[in-house]
Amino acid sequence: MELTTATAAPRRRSTVRDADGMAVASFILGLVGLLALNIFLGPISIAFASVALYRGTTRRGRAFLGLALGIADLLVLLAFMSADSTLSWSF
Repeated sequence: MELTTATAAPRRRSTVRDADGMAVASFILGLVGLLALNIFLGPISIAFASVALYRGTTRRGRAFLGLALGIADLLVLLAFMSADSTLSWSF
């Protein structure tokens, strides 16, 4: 019985650590997505932030920022698409 209890605790910590990593990854991808590849990085950032929040990350603020930046990525893409009627944008 002790072996089962000992293996259950690290799994919970591993899940939270994975969720924390996803929260940080969503934030970084959202930031990078504002500058380049926002058509890909925006949705990935939104997905990572959603999964991190669902799994109960301890970095909730970072996950919410990643979610907001992912949405901002898509809004920036839509704004530039409507400005020049193409799928890409340049300076």
